[in-house]
Amino acid sequence: MFTGIVEAVGEVLQMVEWTPGTYRLEVETSIASELKIGDSVANNGVCLTVVVRSSNRIGFDLLAETLRRSNLGDLRAGDLINLERPMRAASRFDGHIVQGHVDTTAKLLAVEAVGQDHRIEIELPLEFAQYVVFKGSIAVSGVSLTVAELHPDRFVIWIIPHTWSVTNLHRLRRGDRVNLEFDLIAKYVERLLGERTVEGVAMNAQLAERRSKGG
Repeated sequence: MFTGIVEAVGEVLQMVEWTPGTYRLEVETSIASELKIGDSVANNGVCLTVVVRSSNRIGFDLLAETLRRSNLGDLRAGDLINLERPMRAASRFDGHIVQGHVDTTAKLLAVEAVGQDHRIEIELPLEFAQYVVFKGSIAVSGVSLTVAELHPDRFVIWIIPHTWSVTNLHRLRRGDRVNLEFDLIAKYVERLLGERTVEGVAMNAQLAERRSKGG
């Protein structure tokens, strides 16, 4: 589990097709020496497993499904990527619950400097709109942020100077794709309430009948 508090910003060294249907992402980062093969790291909010490591770089294997659902396929050498190691059980919880399982990507609609802060407007895909609430949490490319404005087809987040400088958000341009992971609790609530509908009850009854028959 992650919290959406970016630990380091790495530089993409390469993104190449490694074997048919498998891609290799290599990143240069200051935390490479603290990692080992098999460790999990969130890359722009996507949980990946370290498969190669040296003193200053780490590598990950990506499946086509990961590239389809996230913006990692847009990465090119020289791009910056947000990195976070999993939360320790005894750590203080600074962000919100982030699984590292990106739900979808969305287009950046606007970036506006307002004094020292930045206002960022992001597209809100209709099929995920029910998971977003005013003042709720959302992970944008692995960064835990608060929804400051909510509209039917978009939402707005505000970025303070610190977050702007220690993440890759300052590289964002209009039209870029960002990764979105929505609130886990909202998904469970939806599932639980859905099971109380007529369709949900019928589905559960069918499953119970199959189990009783050994199916």
